[in-house]
Amino acid sequence: MLLRVIISERDIKKITLDTVPDTVHGLKEVLRSKLQLRDSFDLQYEDNDFHDFCNLTSVTDLPKDKATLKILFSPSDTFSDSTTSTQISSCVSEIKLSRSHPWPAAFSIPTFSYDVELRLKHGNEAYSTDGTLLTMSRDMQTEILDKLAEAVFAYKAYPDKEEIKSVAIALVEKHPCLKERGSAAGWYGWKLSLTWKMGNYRSKLRDAGCKELKVNTAKRGIEGLQGQRNKVKKPKRSETNFLPDHPSGKDQKTLEHERELMCQEMKKRSPDMSFVNAAMSSTYSLRRQEIVENEPPVSEMKKRWPAIFCERQISAEFNRLMSLDLSKSFYEGLDRHLQKLLCLYRSKRCAEIAEMRTIMDSLDKNGKASNQRKRVAVLQGLPWFLRENPSQFIKICEHTDSEEEMIRGMTLGIITVVEDVTDPIPCETTDVALVIEEAVVLRGLGDIPNAYVNLMGLLYALNINYPKNMRYTFEVIQRLLMNIGADTCSARVHSLKNTLLN
Repeated sequence: MLLRVIISERDIKKITLDTVPDTVHGLKEVLRSKLQLRDSFDLQYEDNDFHDFCNLTSVTDLPKDKATLKILFSPSDTFSDSTTSTQISSCVSEIKLSRSHPWPAAFSIPTFSYDVELRLKHGNEAYSTDGTLLTMSRDMQTEILDKLAEAVFAYKAYPDKEEIKSVAIALVEKHPCLKERGSAAGWYGWKLSLTWKMGNYRSKLRDAGCKELKVNTAKRGIEGLQGQRNKVKKPKRSETNFLPDHPSGKDQKTLEHERELMCQEMKKRSPDMSFVNAAMSSTYSLRRQEIVENEPPVSEMKKRWPAIFCERQISAEFNRLMSLDLSKSFYEGLDRHLQKLLCLYRSKRCAEIAEMRTIMDSLDKNGKASNQRKRVAVLQGLPWFLRENPSQFIKICEHTDSEEEMIRGMTLGIITVVEDVTDPIPCETTDVALVIEEAVVLRGLGDIPNAYVNLMGLLYALNINYPKNMRYTFEVIQRLLMNIGADTCSARVHSLKNTLLN
């Protein structure tokens, strides 16, 4: 039987069952295994008479050949520590991360104090009349820069040059009387002043105990040994909540206890994922502290934070870190550039690459290709198009092949188990798994696009660098497909960006 399974609005899977279980409970166990579901859930099916969903009470209610099922998750009623669990769940709504939005496309200039706004109003009127520029006092300039620094920090602690530039431009566009004399653009001096102000503002917050900034204190020689000047631990892939402070009223000991409760819940056969999600949200600051400061191996992370290796928590963690929807940003960007990338893959230059010809031949062999097969073709061909070799990153094998042999020496990659290993775009997959540090960390991903989605989520969640031999491929996925940090690209990626936008 062919099943269309609706897990959520953005997570809809297609699976095939060779034999249909005789009971609803048996069907639920099969779905739980195939879809890697840990929550308790009920099933509904789409009734042909009413064209709407009804509760599934008997397998005989299903159509013979194919059916649409909807999964309704329901929390369990028991906890190992019910009092503490309730406290965790109830306090999550009160936990607000310091940043809830990514850097805006158009920066909004904040409102200044009444006297400054009054002077700006009169200055703008004079500028519109005869082009007269405002002469500012030192106090007025200081307040403007202080307010701008505070507004910038609400998005990023370490804005790059282009972002600082966008703030300076937005300032003189809103208040043209602030343009600098003798400058064609009128904003360059503000850019320099704001750059220095951000450095001073970070110093003030570091002295006040801001965790995100204090983590780099020893690196700068302010504390600790002068010789220990390692890399600065700061957001490098446009993360918005890179290293937040602990929630108000919670300390290291309290959060560690919540982590232990979460681990106990994950050991159950059917853990309550509502409780797990609440605990993961509550302990986010503790987890980021461990990841950023200690850089633990993935094997240790699986022991201490098992929930982060579930699909739903990968998506949730990415949202906490980036304030973005993981699947939506990936698939929207992929589909937006799908046709243009396929046209590039068919160019004369790509025709000279044997692996690219094999991918495109596989895409064309069964007539008109589905959108899903086009997605797979684009992702499989992207490394070859960017002149990178993905042979140690993407591996296709049969179920009889040794898993130990496949993952040996594989620091990061995707393994696809299929019936026909000669087809780079298989019609059906037995299993799709993620490998990090020579260990399988996630199975049952269904297809290659979903594997890329979860891999990007894990790389962000665990603060893992892109592999050097695939850095351009991941840069394209991040900057061009997911539109994260798209303003700053390497020369090779920038060239592709211009081609896609033409």
